[in-house]
Amino acid sequence: MFGLIGHLTSLEHAQSVADDLGYPEYANQGLDFWCAAPPQIVDDFHVTSITGQTIRGKYIESCFLPEMLSNRWVKSAIRKVLNAMALAQKSDINITALGGFSSIIFEEFNLKDNRQVRNIELDFGRFTTGNTHTAYVICTQVETLAEKMGIDLAQSTVVVCGATGDIGSAVCRWLNEKTDTKELICVARNQERLQSLQEELGRGKILPLEEALPLADIIVWVASLPKGVEIDPDQLQRPCIIIDGGYPKNLGTVLNAPDISVIKGGIVEHSLDIDWKIMKIVNMDIPSRQMFACFAEAILLELEGWQTNFSWGRNQITVPKMEQIGAASRKHGFQPLLF
Repeated sequence: MFGLIGHLTSLEHAQSVADDLGYPEYANQGLDFWCAAPPQIVDDFHVTSITGQTIRGKYIESCFLPEMLSNRWVKSAIRKVLNAMALAQKSDINITALGGFSSIIFEEFNLKDNRQVRNIELDFGRFTTGNTHTAYVICTQVETLAEKMGIDLAQSTVVVCGATGDIGSAVCRWLNEKTDTKELICVARNQERLQSLQEELGRGKILPLEEALPLADIIVWVASLPKGVEIDPDQLQRPCIIIDGGYPKNLGTVLNAPDISVIKGGIVEHSLDIDWKIMKIVNMDIPSRQMFACFAEAILLELEGWQTNFSWGRNQITVPKMEQIGAASRKHGFQPLLF
């Protein structure tokens, strides 16, 4: 059995779907109430591979909300992730994916030093961030869409925004090793990490966001959109492909212009229907088939019998591991979202 730990996009979103999740009494409650709300298993379902293998899964709503990352509620955010992990382990789930901000909170606040959650000692070998599969899917989206749109990577500039993050750095490694991308531009806030990434790759320009974007034929966005920052579509190349790997995915509304293709990055489609409700709640276009690639990684690990923390630790994703999870993804009927 595999597990998925997730969260909703905002307090407003959480209030609007509380009835669908099975706790209507939460609908009219404010952020203070949600900070105290415990994690709950709200979906129990089965996934069938195209190989015929069927496995059982559970979705755990952490009741974390992005608003909790402000200083006032940050301890609540940390507690949410740890409590959701403890619930997964207590429920005898073999491997659980930390979706959305859950893995970021775990890394940024160094939660590996917090093994004891009440009477549960967390076994981190039973959890994965899902970032290896997400990075693989985004890279496949880049290569496939470039070919479909007639963009030659050997003559193109790819800008990776959020390049020093776990997924961003993996995307840079893949583009460097597996493609003939002409120019790779890395954008991130931490200059020291950018320098380290540049040294590792042996290439890659480091530019601020406002200088990098107008040069891009393809933009891989795996960072939060900073408050007050606006992207002017008139400043972008035409045609331009934008892979929106952030959460929530909102670049499609910001950059709605001719010859600019914004794709939901890190989303996969499964070949067979899944009878679950959570993907409808998070507004997937085809809820029975589509899901976040990080969630799909937990499914793949369970199908393959790899009950291990396949994706774990900052910037530990390698190209061979991306190839490995990519092969499993294709084997079991997953494909990257392309339209």
